[in-house]
Amino acid sequence: MARKKKGKAKKNNRKNARLEDVEVSKDPHTFVFARGNLGTNVQQLVMDMRKVMEPYTASNLKVRKKNILKDFVAVAGPLGVTHFVSFSKTNSGLNMRIARLPKGPTLYFKVHNYCLCKDIVSLLKKPKSSEGQYRHSPLLVLNDFKKDSDSTSKEIVNPHKLCATLLQNMFPSININKLNLNHVQRCVLFNYVADTNSIEFRHYNITVRPVGMSRRMKKLVVQSDMPNMNKCKDISDYLMNRGDGSASESELELDDPNNKVELSQKMVGKGNLKNCQSAIKLTELGPRMTLELFKIEEGMCQGEILYHSLVEKTEDEKEEIKTTREKKKQIKQMRKAQQEQNVKKKEELKTLNKKRSLLGMKRGHEDNDDEDDNARWYREEVGEEMERDVIHGNGPSRKKRKFIPHDRKQKKTTRGAKSPAHSTNQHKHNKGPRRKSFKSRK
Repeated sequence: MARKKKGKAKKNNRKNARLEDVEVSKDPHTFVFARGNLGTNVQQLVMDMRKVMEPYTASNLKVRKKNILKDFVAVAGPLGVTHFVSFSKTNSGLNMRIARLPKGPTLYFKVHNYCLCKDIVSLLKKPKSSEGQYRHSPLLVLNDFKKDSDSTSKEIVNPHKLCATLLQNMFPSININKLNLNHVQRCVLFNYVADTNSIEFRHYNITVRPVGMSRRMKKLVVQSDMPNMNKCKDISDYLMNRGDGSASESELELDDPNNKVELSQKMVGKGNLKNCQSAIKLTELGPRMTLELFKIEEGMCQGEILYHSLVEKTEDEKEEIKTTREKKKQIKQMRKAQQEQNVKKKEELKTLNKKRSLLGMKRGHEDNDDEDDNARWYREEVGEEMERDVIHGNGPSRKKRKFIPHDRKQKKTTRGAKSPAHSTNQHKHNKGPRRKSFKSRK
């Protein structure tokens, strides 16, 4: 049977798949998980955050109680995971932690309020969700993150600038020349409020509608269902008549000049043509959170504290902390060196034991050869086979007596003699009373 040749389309698809894999591997990936015992609402919040970070996240990640942070770090390397988003609960409230792999930094947020996706959908009159909106990463928007630090001159780290850079690196970068507008269907907003020193997190769905048409014209062009024109003599009466009342709030948002955008590409939907004006509308998907940044660490959930909004330390205390951390590092290095030395010693002992065992095996073969030579010489000179004990030098062979246990040994008795069971002294060993004779009964 001749094999079928592969067509050009199949080869091109394989090449494109390889290119996509290389591009996807460069994009940032995240793990979203919970630490400790949390309620059902927080578990649902974790699942909602996984939806936000799709498709570059493990949506079906299973976490056990025995798992520690080192387990996630060990798995993250081969899978190409670059960020961790973990939730934990304390007596003060709910906390969120964002860490950059493998060397940090780590940002700690306090979650003041949160709202789940199901709660937001229940509040909306017309919730919208486009098909395949979670196949592509969302668009990131950072609002009012100040580049200049508001802190004192002593502080080197600008927390808000560092937070902005970390959030930017969590989502894949956008190439404007290669971007397909149909892939931009979601938006993630981080809004910094300076008065309360908090960050508002929102997640929206993006829809685009054509602008420059009346409401009745949109029904004819955009909507698939035809309107009712029984009372109109001509289509001009339907288009020119304004008897439907005022526009709704959503249409007022579309008519806002700030929402109008000129499209550079043709998008999905009727009327969304190239080089034509369209309006952007956002509908909230959820979840919703209000965060407060209170701590930044240099390493991966450990290391020097770069910023803390609640605790302030003097320079002497910082130096003491640095010295203690350096001492711990030195002790750790010493332990590693000792472990390596112990491992080397064990390996050397193994090799020595192997050599000794091989030498012993060789000597055993040599002794057997000498015994064979002695037996051959004895056979040629004497004409008989040499006994085995003589070869080994143990002297003449002797038959060993069989071992008989004490219980099996039986005494030989003559026919006339009584057996030991019928001896007169048997009543001494018996526990019961002695049997009376027939005369004593009378």
